Amino acid sequence: MKLYDELIARGLIAQVTDEDEISKMINEGKATFYIGFDPTADSLHVGHFMALCLMKRLQMAGNKPIALLGGGTGMIGDPSGKSDMRKMLTKEDIDHNIACFKKQMSRFIDFSDDKAIMVNNAEWLASLNWIDLLREVGACFSVNKMLTFECYKQRMERGLTFLEFNYMIMQSYDFYKLYTDYGCNMQFGGDDQWANMLGGTELIRKKLGKDAHAMTITLLLNSEGKKMGKTEKGAVWLDPDKTSPYDFFQYWRNVADADVIKCLKMLTFLPIEQINEMEKWEGAELNKAKETLAYELTALVHGEDKAKKALDGAKSLFGGSGNTDNMPTAAVETVDNKIGILDLLVNTKLAPSKREARNLISGKGIAVDDVIIEDPTAQVDLTNEVIVRKGKKVFLKVSKA
Repeated sequence: MKLYDELIARGLIAQVTDEDEISKMINEGKATFYIGFDPTADSLHVGHFMALCLMKRLQMAGNKPIALLGGGTGMIGDPSGKSDMRKMLTKEDIDHNIACFKKQMSRFIDFSDDKAIMVNNAEWLASLNWIDLLREVGACFSVNKMLTFECYKQRMERGLTFLEFNYMIMQSYDFYKLYTDYGCNMQFGGDDQWANMLGGTELIRKKLGKDAHAMTITLLLNSEGKKMGKTEKGAVWLDPDKTSPYDFFQYWRNVADADVIKCLKMLTFLPIEQINEMEKWEGAELNKAKETLAYELTALVHGEDKAKKALDGAKSLFGGSGNTDNMPTAAVETVDNKIGILDLLVNTKLAPSKREARNLISGKGIAVDDVIIEDPTAQVDLTNEVIVRKGKKVFLKVSKA
């Protein structure tokens, strides 16, 4: 199966321009493509992970990725699919986040020997002259047309700042600069980015002529990513200090039955034929598919060793074998080796407040060493470490500080 056909088979493609040319370039390894990452936090998360897997897949076939870091666009924020304006970050925050992104991306993308490059759009956006931008770029955009796009129509009802209104122009200019300065002929992005990305394709053709080979592909990444990567504890991060390898493994081990095959296709590098066979599995066999998914993705992000330890820890809980050495841990302050169950749950962040902790206990959602806690005034003895279970899937090994 050729690569472009495989991308379709894996459910990755949403919309494209010039499909015949796009498929030919990708299949022949002649695409120089970019995906943008706005540095809104100091770690990449599961939503970014989907894009990184795609970049890796394309690079393995000889295509050249450009990771575009939004040091410039990050100062504004993309209104697409958002009901409120993004929190404004300082330049120092953005620079710190970019440094964190660079380190993490290198685990997925090979940047050696010009096989891929990393670019910060602040290099050109930060130095743009306002008058020049209006004359050279602004004249290529129709406000009437921009207001027809859904991303702006939704926000117009709630309020759209002029700052955010410029995001499409800035993103379009990114593609133009990457095309002219780096030979980038293709852009990839989430399916909610179609309008912004078409702006870049049209800008290139208006500036350089209709024969300019600038192509756009949007992927079923953002719509899927928005359904993923959220837990009761917050986002699922790629930074092991924010989401431990064990918790990362458990997140994928616990995906819904309806999503496991989709995730295997979109995110793993297992042969599509193998995944198609797994699609026939039912019942208990789906747990094996989930275990495979969790192991493959944890190994990709954190390495084989951490994936094996996470697998062993999971088996100790669900399969009756292995050990608890690799289970997430927490240490709390005690008085005479004891702590109230409500304080324990809040201090370990298993509950955001004592009120929520009481609700968990009244719903029989908390167990200590496999004994369900029903009394919110109960004291937990931490002379020896205990295993606290929240619901059916969240486990934590707790000891005294």
